[in-house]
Amino acid sequence: MIDIQVLREDPERLREAIRVKGIGEPSMVDRLAALDVRRRETLTRLQDVQAQLNTTSRQIGEYMRSGRRADAEDLIEASTRLKAGTKELEETLHAIEKELDRGLLDLPNIPHPSVPLGRASNDNVVVTEHGQRPSFDFPAKAHWDLAETHGLIDFERGAKVAGAGFPVYVGRGARLQRALVAFFLDTAVEQGGYTELQSPLLVNADSARGTGQLPDKEELMYEVQRDELFLIPTAEVPVTNLYRDEILEEGRLPIKLAAYTPCFRREAGSHGTTVRGLNRLHQFDKVELVQFVEPGSSYSALEELRKDAERPLKALGLPYRVLLMCTGDMGFTQSKKYDLEVWSPGQERWLEVSSISNFEAFQARRMQIRYRDDRQRKPALVHTLNGSGLALPRVVAALLEHYQQADRSIVIPEALRPYTRFDRIGGAL
Repeated sequence: MIDIQVLREDPERLREAIRVKGIGEPSMVDRLAALDVRRRETLTRLQDVQAQLNTTSRQIGEYMRSGRRADAEDLIEASTRLKAGTKELEETLHAIEKELDRGLLDLPNIPHPSVPLGRASNDNVVVTEHGQRPSFDFPAKAHWDLAETHGLIDFERGAKVAGAGFPVYVGRGARLQRALVAFFLDTAVEQGGYTELQSPLLVNADSARGTGQLPDKEELMYEVQRDELFLIPTAEVPVTNLYRDEILEEGRLPIKLAAYTPCFRREAGSHGTTVRGLNRLHQFDKVELVQFVEPGSSYSALEELRKDAERPLKALGLPYRVLLMCTGDMGFTQSKKYDLEVWSPGQERWLEVSSISNFEAFQARRMQIRYRDDRQRKPALVHTLNGSGLALPRVVAALLEHYQQADRSIVIPEALRPYTRFDRIGGAL
């Protein structure tokens, strides 16, 4: 949520954020500014009427105590009118505040000045590319063919049980999933200094609203209507909400948390190879990295978080690149965002495996996550960051394709072997 002072003092900054992100209409800023003026005017009138009511009540009390009941009659009538006016103004103020608060939730976060202007993915900036793309002296296969050859993933039975986008991992495919989760978590904890935790897989509406899934992305979440809960689209939602409505004491920051969860997304997929196999799923596994930091350090924390997300890709030996997302492709809640993409040799294209974002105080204001230290007279909002460390499906896809051999076996990278306890999938065929 945007600081209302920005609406009052620099509305053009909000109009520009709407324009460059392509989210909403700039006219909504004027509507909300007018609502804010009405709110303050109504509040002033309410305070005036309440002051009159208090004065009248004191005068009535004085007359009653001195036995001058007749003199109090007119004041009692005036008090009744003032009470009715107070109630009416309170109801008006409540309605205005509700509309204003709802409107503020629809304003996108303001991009950081370092974010490049652009409308779509073609305008994203490649920051760096790491590793060498493999070249094969045989026709490289895509991961869905390799998975079928080795019986690693059963897409058809998953679709029978739940629907398309819900794969079943089998045998060494399941073991590979479990190994990657453990490897990602150990890397985050032992090399990144994160605290591992397990979080709920369902959240209430307040939690979804706190991180910006509501009202922006409700159509992407699976909803348990009977219990008014949502299946999580990412561990970002429950983990960031752990400190909702709390004041963190001096010395607690930074807080760095890592959580593995299944994730559930009702993504409307197009057809073709871009969504085939593991490219886009409705249920998938992911390790999420979340940080709560002081505002002055959030952009240095973003760069460190990016390194934390890159670390397992380097250890696995997978070629990847870092994209700095442009204004039109960065999303509703982010102030700055990087994407990590691995190279898929079987599909000959880049696959996103992580997004690393700084939200500044946008989420913290919604959730009222604050901190205090000796320099501050009152608590201040923290800055929140998160990044995938990493999302499994496309890592698995790239890993199978990158390490395929001429005999169609798949070599397991050395860093992962202590977790898989095998060094190869398949053999001569």
